[in-house]
Amino acid sequence: MDKVVEEVEKAKKEWEETHNKTQEHIKSISEYRKSGIGSHIEEKNSLPRLNSLAQDELNLLKSLQFKLDLLAPQLPTIDEVEKALSLLQYWKTQIQSLRLSLRNANLQAKANKRKAAQEERELLLGGGEESTIRRRNLQTKAGMTSAAESITESLRRTRQLMVQEVERSASTLMTFEESTGVLRKAEGEYKGHRSLLMRTRNLLSTMQCQDVLDRVILVAGFLLFLLAVLYVVSKRMGIVKL
Repeated sequence: MDKVVEEVEKAKKEWEETHNKTQEHIKSISEYRKSGIGSHIEEKNSLPRLNSLAQDELNLLKSLQFKLDLLAPQLPTIDEVEKALSLLQYWKTQIQSLRLSLRNANLQAKANKRKAAQEERELLLGGGEESTIRRRNLQTKAGMTSAAESITESLRRTRQLMVQEVERSASTLMTFEESTGVLRKAEGEYKGHRSLLMRTRNLLSTMQCQDVLDRVILVAGFLLFLLAVLYVVSKRMGIVKL
């Protein structure tokens, strides 16, 4: 298969998958809070998250459309080029339709939220056992929220203390490592000085021995000189004959 044809087929497959996901997210947005009060627990940012996902998918569809626009003229046959251009036009129409559907879905979601809020207010302000149970549930939720906030704050303080303790331990460890480095340096210098002292001591011992030897040589030489002088003097004066 030609490489351009392969890229076009890959873009078609990716378009179909992304298009289906976009439709699912738009449907979820339109049904947001539609099922009534207390039917399910919804996340606070679920609607913005769904809109963000839908926008990302629309941007991906737009990039696939641009990719097909670049690849269409490079297809090997004119028939394939015409089919690609026709598909490109269809994709443009689909993107516009999806954007319109997304806008209508957000309007429907806002209407659902207003309706659900109105029903909830009526239920809370009304009488009867259901209203009492609803108020108790809300109070329980408020208490649970307060407890959760308290636990979160406690965990935050604990985490902060742990971070401070870790920083203190890291500082102590760094100081200990610096002290160890200083001690190792001092030990190395001591070993160097000790070796120098040993060499100096050996040199002094050698010099002392050499000094003693020099003195012995000097004394012996001086005695020999005196004997030679006495011999010469006695020879001249005739002391030896006498």
